[in-house]
Amino acid sequence: MNRKELSRQIISTCLEMTKLGLNQGTAGNVSVRYQDGMLITPTGTPYEEMTEDSIVYVDKNGQHEDGKLPSSEWQFHLAVYEARPEMDAVVHNHSRNCAAVSILGEAIPAIHYMIACTGTDHIPCVPYATFGTHQLADYVRDGIKQSKAILLAHHGLITTDKTLDKALHIAHEVEVISEWYLKLLATGKPIPVLSQDEMRFVLEKFKSYGSWVEEK
Repeated sequence: MNRKELSRQIISTCLEMTKLGLNQGTAGNVSVRYQDGMLITPTGTPYEEMTEDSIVYVDKNGQHEDGKLPSSEWQFHLAVYEARPEMDAVVHNHSRNCAAVSILGEAIPAIHYMIACTGTDHIPCVPYATFGTHQLADYVRDGIKQSKAILLAHHGLITTDKTLDKALHIAHEVEVISEWYLKLLATGKPIPVLSQDEMRFVLEKFKSYGSWVEEK
């Protein structure tokens, strides 16, 4: 796929993310792997105003093309591609429920089998660091090795997969799971979780389950 087509996909993903209620304003950012780096949304630009020419190329060393400024979070996008060479797309947002759970600074356990969409049996939460910093990128690099979806403490959510559609699909699913988790916490009762044996079985089934089938 050429740069123009990929840029168009990035913009479409951003608009769909807002439509799904997963983001607001200019928060969040989206990227795809491209050449020896990535294409990423620009900093501080409303999604509705983006054009294909707005999308910024950043190489693997963090050098961006002249005349354009990438998202302030470009470092953790590169960190994801470094940590997960099999993945080609990254979605980041500040969805309401994911952000709320991230403030707790805890992983979401296996409260529902759909957590398997992340490729593991829980959703990790990496420690807090200021946005746009090397420290946050380092936390993301470590966390994303565990799961296709990670929470960033006091911040939001990152998802990754082979395509933007799949990364966005995971982001939507995790937002729903986060809402369920908050509602369960609000009861004040102990939260039942699925066993590790059951989640291993479910994760195996997900390899051939609908849109979650792993691409070769």
